[in-house]
Amino acid sequence: MNDATYTDAELAALDRIARQIDIDAPAERVWELVARPGWYVNDGAVAADPDLSYEGDVAVVRHPTLGEFRFRTVELDKPRYAAFRWIGTPFRDESTPSTLVEFWVDERDGGGVTLRVVESGFCGLADDPAAWLKEREGNDQGWLTELAAAKVFVEKSAPAPGARP
Repeated sequence: MNDATYTDAELAALDRIARQIDIDAPAERVWELVARPGWYVNDGAVAADPDLSYEGDVAVVRHPTLGEFRFRTVELDKPRYAAFRWIGTPFRDESTPSTLVEFWVDERDGGGVTLRVVESGFCGLADDPAAWLKEREGNDQGWLTELAAAKVFVEKSAPAPGARP
């Protein structure tokens, strides 16, 4: 991708990715997933029992084929909003580049929720726009895959909206 083809305004617009999906499950069940740091580190299916540990306030997710990823929780407002810093690799200190990943769980009339995600801050990953645009490129389509995986994971383990226990 050649950054010379983008205006400053276009680059600013590319600094964020926004996606959403409707899920037929209660907000509390969706919250259980989105409040877990790095649940979206997978091969297209959410792990029921991820390799998740902590080094101080940094969550470390290890995946057998994708590697190691680090996240810092920014805010948890149960059951509506969760935000994490997706910390670059290798992690050095607080100045390590990161993106902000935010999730909103919005209840729908008639049951179920809309799960929204916004990942922003790509321009802070590198001084060269070509480098951060390359980083963003994989995540752009990746969020479609991850939201679909979240839908499958949550719906298969949740009662249908409006179902009686």
